[in-house]
Amino acid sequence: MKKGLFSQMIATYTIIIAVSFIIVSGLLSVWFESYYFQQREDELYRGAALIKPVAINYMQGGMSYDFLNDTLQNLERYFNANILLVGKYGYVYAVSDETNVKLLDKQIILSGDIEQLRKGNIIARKDVYGDTFNMPVHTYIVPISDNSNGFEGAIMMNTSLSEIKRPLIKVYYIIWVLATFAIIIACIVIYHLSQKIIVKPLGKINYAARKIANGDIEKRVEIKSEDEIGELANSFNYMADSITKIEKNRREFISNVSHEIRSPITSIKGFIGGILDGVIPPEKEKYYLSLAYDETQRLTRLVNDLLDLSAIESGQLTLNITKLNINEIIRRTVIKFEPKINEKKLVVDVYFDKDDSYAMGDMDRIMQVVTNLIDNAIKYVVNEGKVSIGTKIKGDKIFISIYNESNPLSEDALKHIWDRFYKKDKSRTSKVSTGLGLPIVQSILTQHGEDIWVKNVKDTGVEFTFTLTKANN
Repeated sequence: MKKGLFSQMIATYTIIIAVSFIIVSGLLSVWFESYYFQQREDELYRGAALIKPVAINYMQGGMSYDFLNDTLQNLERYFNANILLVGKYGYVYAVSDETNVKLLDKQIILSGDIEQLRKGNIIARKDVYGDTFNMPVHTYIVPISDNSNGFEGAIMMNTSLSEIKRPLIKVYYIIWVLATFAIIIACIVIYHLSQKIIVKPLGKINYAARKIANGDIEKRVEIKSEDEIGELANSFNYMADSITKIEKNRREFISNVSHEIRSPITSIKGFIGGILDGVIPPEKEKYYLSLAYDETQRLTRLVNDLLDLSAIESGQLTLNITKLNINEIIRRTVIKFEPKINEKKLVVDVYFDKDDSYAMGDMDRIMQVVTNLIDNAIKYVVNEGKVSIGTKIKGDKIFISIYNESNPLSEDALKHIWDRFYKKDKSRTSKVSTGLGLPIVQSILTQHGEDIWVKNVKDTGVEFTFTLTKANN
């Protein structure tokens, strides 16, 4: 778990957060630098507004060079920038820094910039300006003009880029240190939250799954949350409950099968043993052999029913869906049970909506359904009672009902009547039924996609009803 999902998740979240902080920090740095230079240029523009009247006054002869030089030096210290005054042709005639005296009477403004200044445009650059400076500088040039003579020159203010960026570097350092610190904190938080919210709950589910796989089917996951992990835990517990129920049913099934098989085998063994030991007199051997034969028949029916049920529920039984006449199947089945009907002196009432009702289904399996249900009705009907069998068409369905006059089923019987080996009389040794007929009926109809249900009819008897899909003309 830690080498797989957890490490991948932490790596993914770390990369996403790191990339996000790097992008944000980079954009913030670029924006702050742009903002800082904009503020710097606004400050220089205000300085140029102070220098401009002084320069015009000097050019008109109203001020001495020494006064002009003193003014420029004071403004240089205030604005922290080298100030140069140039004429209309780009020649320097005054400087604020004595180290730039060598630039006097030298043309330093590029011809292209002169044209822009004549148009009244301000020039701002951050690089090595021409051949004048041997290092990158921030150059800010403002044109000088008056109403009478027009363009008279320009004010050039230069600041070393390294000096300007010194405070920016401190800001960059703070931004990137905070970003790194935020990434580390975010990774720590993600690590602990992932452990608490995802990794540990999944570990509990994994542990419980291994326990169940090793036979501890009572193991459950104790996770109380309303998120997807909580839903997964609930689904896991639901699955575990289903496994427990299936295991319980499996054990009961094995127990029931063992009991049902042991009963006829014990009888057969006793009868044959009595004959071989001479306990049973010769004149009664035939009688007891017939009893042993009946038990063998019962055992055969039980095995056949188990094989049928297993084949149906495992999906190995392939249905051959054809058009069949359900009314004709009922007629043949009733005739087949005529000896039992006469033996119990039953009144059998068969009624149909139409003489022929055609449905879609597997002929052999639907005949097995009808046979089992009619056999069940005859077994539990009271002597000289009534059995009613009928079909009714509603929409695209045919409803087949089989009623027998008998004592109503209890709530417990109605609840468990489709369970394997369930018998109404609760007798494990009953030779009347294997307890598999109704489960086989339900399984066959379920595979057909049909329904079956049972109900008590006015406290006079029990009625089974199932559906078939009507065949198209």
